[in-house]
Amino acid sequence: MAFFSTSNRRQKLLISALFASFVSLIFGIFLYTNDSRRFKALTRELFQSELSGNTLNLHYTLAFPEEYGLVEEALLPSWQPSSDNGEKEIRSTLNQLSKISSKHLSEDEAYAYDLLTRYLTLRLTGTAYAYYDEPLSPSSGMQSGLPTLLADYTFRSPKDVEDYLDLLDQTDTYFEGLIEFEKEKAQRSLFMSDSSAGRIIEQCCSIMDQNSLSTGSHFLHTTFEERLNVLLDQGIISQEEKEMWISENDRLLTTVMAPAYENVADAFTILQGSGLNEMGLCYFPDGRGYYEYLLASATGSSRTISEIKNMLYQNFQQTLSAMHTLLIQYPQLAGISSAQTVYFPYASPEEMLEDLREQMKGDFPAFPVPEDSDFDVSYTVKSVSPSMEDYSSPAYYLTPPIDDMRNNIIYINHKNSPDALTLYTTLAHEGYPGHLYQTVYSQLYMNQTNASCIRHLLHYGGYVEGWALYVENLSYQYAQSLVRNSDPQTAAWYEACRLNRNLQLCLYSLLDIAIHYEGASPAKVTAILQKLGITNPEVSAAIYQYIVEEPVNYLKYYLGFLEFLSLKEEAQKLWGNSFSLPRFHQFILETGPSDFQGLRSRLYSRANG
Repeated sequence: MAFFSTSNRRQKLLISALFASFVSLIFGIFLYTNDSRRFKALTRELFQSELSGNTLNLHYTLAFPEEYGLVEEALLPSWQPSSDNGEKEIRSTLNQLSKISSKHLSEDEAYAYDLLTRYLTLRLTGTAYAYYDEPLSPSSGMQSGLPTLLADYTFRSPKDVEDYLDLLDQTDTYFEGLIEFEKEKAQRSLFMSDSSAGRIIEQCCSIMDQNSLSTGSHFLHTTFEERLNVLLDQGIISQEEKEMWISENDRLLTTVMAPAYENVADAFTILQGSGLNEMGLCYFPDGRGYYEYLLASATGSSRTISEIKNMLYQNFQQTLSAMHTLLIQYPQLAGISSAQTVYFPYASPEEMLEDLREQMKGDFPAFPVPEDSDFDVSYTVKSVSPSMEDYSSPAYYLTPPIDDMRNNIIYINHKNSPDALTLYTTLAHEGYPGHLYQTVYSQLYMNQTNASCIRHLLHYGGYVEGWALYVENLSYQYAQSLVRNSDPQTAAWYEACRLNRNLQLCLYSLLDIAIHYEGASPAKVTAILQKLGITNPEVSAAIYQYIVEEPVNYLKYYLGFLEFLSLKEEAQKLWGNSFSLPRFHQFILETGPSDFQGLRSRLYSRANG
């Protein structure tokens, strides 16, 4: 009996242990699945909430919003005064996130969780500086941005046309909200300088030119009809519908949108004189704090300003030394003027893009699509409308919706016709292997891996523009390979152009910190530029004015570029002989848009894992 008694006890203990393990396993699975469900629900709610309140953002994010349960009336949100500047909503979301354990999420969910937490925490800091923002900046404000977005608003269905016209009909209330915002900035002594306000007034008169509006030749007339013609050719709309909508577009442009721009010009005329600061952000009461926030937000870098300055200084000296070495080897380069025509083997943008697509194959992975897939990426190179040339970038890429990435558009601004080499490297920046390739690759990968939808809404300027400048630098090497054997001097000239561009961007990034954080005056900046050979007073004044109006813009590009170089060095150390450019680039692209803290942590976790 004793034997059976002992055996029975052992069985009971074994059964108890198995039961405890089973309960622990079930409880663990519950925790994991429960936290995962809660995170997905929260991010889905954030995704839908963010897009449902702004049809313009929705249309440029999703081609088929109905498949995401987003079918609502067209809405162009107007600014409304808020007592807490969104602080309450951000704190509420962070509180919900704090109740979810990232340890109970998948690797990709945990990564999205960390990104979202840092993103919102930084946004929370930014709520203290709401009136420091400038939605109507002379260089990148919505007075020039909105017409560009409207001109490329894709028509896929009759509803898209109707939504577009509804948005036009709301441009008056939209700009009325921005006018109220600018008035409140003025009341807080945060309004822009008179010279900047004067440029806004000029732009409003030029963009909605009365002559082109009256003759029906305005680009918002011509682009509208072009898009309707596509629908007509496809049999989606009738000739009668086309004529009706053209008439409505004409009416709204002249009776709603043009008067809205007149109201902005009138309001800024009245507000001129209320701006108390014509210099950097540090001359505003909380300007330095805002600059630190803006720098972190725009670049995605968590480095201190002191660290960033040292990084920039070191790079400037290295680049200057490389230029000196090159000129010793090819002294004749010093006699070549930038205005001189230097040979380049390709002339058209299409030829250049095809060459870039071919040359990049050894350094970058192919798009992540199944071999039997018929997915193909097309692109169209367009010219910026002449009426928008003064207010547009030299070139820009129009990001496609996440659910329709086949068709891509690159705009070239021909106001200052770039030389062939500049056009080639610009197309690398905007197209292959720049924004177009980066965007399509990352979106395809995230779609295939069912990445959290919140990843599509978190924007990281340093990642996006830093990558584009990083691959632009590689494109100079591709250009050199085209002529190195037949014309080594021209290849050397291409390299001199690369180094010179980096020197300029690095210098402007340092000046950005000097102007906005350290208080450098126009005279101080002029003196710095003169020491570096930039002696034209008008050029110096233009550089100073642009940096004042667009704080941290150069850093978004150049600091992002340096962060990628630093990340590549770390990958080389971690991976050793296993390092290759395609592997590094694949890591960056598959991780997707991120802050650099996230990229670095994932690099090390993957290496240690």
